Amino acid sequence: MTRIIVLGAGMVGSAMAADLSKKHSVTLADLSLERLDYVKNKHQSINVLQLDVCDTKKLQSTLAAFDFVVCAVPGFLGFQTIKTVIEAGKNVVDISFFPENALELDALAKAKGVTAIVDCGVAPGMHNIILGYYNEKLKLTDFETLVGGLPKVKKWPFNYKAPFSPIDVIEEYTRPARYVENGNVVIREALTDCELVEFDKVGTLESFNSDGLRSILFTMPHIKNMKEKTLRYPGHVEYVRVLKDSGFFSENKIIVNGTEISPLDFTSKILFNEWKLGETEAELTVMRVTLKGENPEGQTIEVVYNLYDEYCAETQTSSMARTTGYTATAVSNLFLEGLFFEKGVFPPELIGKHETCFKYILNYLKERNVIYTKTQTSQNR
Repeated sequence: MTRIIVLGAGMVGSAMAADLSKKHSVTLADLSLERLDYVKNKHQSINVLQLDVCDTKKLQSTLAAFDFVVCAVPGFLGFQTIKTVIEAGKNVVDISFFPENALELDALAKAKGVTAIVDCGVAPGMHNIILGYYNEKLKLTDFETLVGGLPKVKKWPFNYKAPFSPIDVIEEYTRPARYVENGNVVIREALTDCELVEFDKVGTLESFNSDGLRSILFTMPHIKNMKEKTLRYPGHVEYVRVLKDSGFFSENKIIVNGTEISPLDFTSKILFNEWKLGETEAELTVMRVTLKGENPEGQTIEVVYNLYDEYCAETQTSSMARTTGYTATAVSNLFLEGLFFEKGVFPPELIGKHETCFKYILNYLKERNVIYTKTQTSQNR
């Protein structure tokens, strides 16, 4: 039985540990004993271990006892954690979505004989996998992803909840968004170019620029038009922009009553309770991936994948944990079953390009009732 360690016991990390424990020996590691006790009470089959991933020597010595690593730490810890895992010579799947370029670790991974598959969530993640598959089938010209995780019950003013740290959400709102237009990389502020879009089962949502293309900018430079936009309930963006433009997301420290504090730390603390998703709170994930291109017969093809997923009451697993975590566990299992064995750092589009891997992941998700529906239209020149 494969010995797997999952780093990070948040909602997504614990969901992945539970899923992987069906077939493997799983240890879930986190700094919080309270969180580990909570997960252990729900899932007796999971071993738990208190661990500070910032202690690189301790992390490396801990990893020696395991065959495989899944990383679900907060984004600001992700790059260094993955680097330490690779230096320890361990194969890894990562969903920490760190801001640094993971491909910078490719040479190190190759030198260590390691496979590191990064950004294995829903988006980034599943939309990369879909893109990688169709890049082999069509001469693509356009790629667009609209994606968001939302609470079922709206609460004014933000109408938003997240199963992960507010600071990671704020990062999405502050990091400049890169997209590709007519073959040129365009950089825009996040939260710009708002559009209203209709979705079945949800209704009207607003989309805005976010920096979700990530590795695709480097691996798919031949596609002339590429964009990723985040979805929220209408009105959310205006309230967040008020905070952003008023300086509440600034990291520059200020002095308040003799105490030095950064506005970002203060805002994150306030929003933690406002945005924190309850363990059994109903929420949903919606995503639409649209690809356009030409097939070998010269026809213009448009392929659309839609996802609508809800909190699972039976397993008490959030939709974001299901759609994000099960993509990562699918990729983990296909690697462990020998379906992908190349060495280096790989974003998901380089996994999805292999038809066997693409179908394995879709089937794995379908078995867990995470279902992508596909429509395809064609027209002659």
